[in-house]
Amino acid sequence: MKPDSTLGSDTISTYLDRLASADPTPGGGAAAAVTAAQGVALLSMVCNLTIGKKKFADVEDEVRSILETCETARRQLLVLGDRDMEVFGMIMEVYRMPKTTPEETEARRAAIQAALRASSEVPFELFNRSTVMLPLVDRLEQIGNPSVLSDVIVGRHLLIAGMLSAKANVEVNLDGIDDAEFCEEKRKVMMAVLDTFGEGW
Repeated sequence: MKPDSTLGSDTISTYLDRLASADPTPGGGAAAAVTAAQGVALLSMVCNLTIGKKKFADVEDEVRSILETCETARRQLLVLGDRDMEVFGMIMEVYRMPKTTPEETEARRAAIQAALRASSEVPFELFNRSTVMLPLVDRLEQIGNPSVLSDVIVGRHLLIAGMLSAKANVEVNLDGIDDAEFCEEKRKVMMAVLDTFGEGW
């Protein structure tokens, strides 16, 4: 199911209206992506308010590199939000498959499993993309313009919120997947990442 509009083309008001409506998409997956994208956008802002200022000339090349990474990541995160809506539509379609014969039942079961696996991959990628941005937050806190330090901090909080929300969406899909090895591998990767941040996750 292709959404009528993309997250990147919606106004904030339109997006929130869609999120609040009875339509299941956009839902939590898209909201996680938008949240992470907002965090990255704040990092870009910090970069833009650091670049070109004499007192930060010695780190300008590094900040420009961080900015380029952030701008690419922000676009990718919104694409993942759109993709999340598409795979949800796919799940809804396979659940409507007929199951009047043993053959139809088995075909439906296999299609559901495939759809759930695909649906888990989207938030899993969102989790990973959010995670890899966090070291850049730490670096910007050290070298970015201190007058916008609060924006670095808010960016970190938004990225973490997007990351943890993505993890929750992965878990919801894994709960319906029969392949224990597939589920274990996804959980192992996520927990290894969270363990690097210490307790309380």
